[in-house]
Amino acid sequence: MTGPSSTSPAHVAVIMDGNGRWAQMRGRPRLVGHHAGARRVKEIVRACPDLGVKYLTIFAFSTENWKRTQAEVAGLMSLFKRYIRREAQALFEEGVRVRFIGDRVRLEPALVDQMDSLELMTAENDRVHLTIALNYGGRDEVARATRRLAQDVAAGRLRPGEVTDQTLPRYLDTYFLPDPDLVIRTSGEARISNFLLWQSAYSEYEFVDTLWPDFTAQEFARVLGRFGQRERRFGAIPA
Repeated sequence: MTGPSSTSPAHVAVIMDGNGRWAQMRGRPRLVGHHAGARRVKEIVRACPDLGVKYLTIFAFSTENWKRTQAEVAGLMSLFKRYIRREAQALFEEGVRVRFIGDRVRLEPALVDQMDSLELMTAENDRVHLTIALNYGGRDEVARATRRLAQDVAAGRLRPGEVTDQTLPRYLDTYFLPDPDLVIRTSGEARISNFLLWQSAYSEYEFVDTLWPDFTAQEFARVLGRFGQRERRFGAIPA
């Protein structure tokens, strides 16, 4: 694996797609694929420092995923609790700061307690910032942020004329993060699926055919290498 380059993206966001198909191709239940995908997350997180990635944001469960079968949803919630319980100490020791984004209201109280504990446990870490989007949807996030902004306007804490495109980000779940430089989606699907809609306005995108459980650190490094060859102009023209 190559080391970080000066053009490595500081913040990479990943839509981890293909777990279910990976399992079905092997004649296994979909949840087997989700467990394989969780193991892949560990590898990618550990690769980030050597590749120059300071911030990694992963899409674990969307607001639309509740439409899946009750058995799969229950299995995923169990997996999240198991992942936090088993990986908390390793994440702490490896200098990973973990935070969660998304609406926690619908999640089980026991899971929310684990999320809160992991955030507190790793709050002083700074080697890698891992953000896990859980019960997250971009439209839902913007709606919740707008509601909070409107409440501040109604309470007189903010004047309507002060609201700009620099104001809303302070109300988003990701207020503590820089915008992603690169968004990767695995499994060959070419859509963003309601992920980081506001934040990724000027992100680069990579849609790769590999299913998430097969997305190795080596392939991750190759994708980052391609990012380094791009010219990012943010609406301007080259000098």
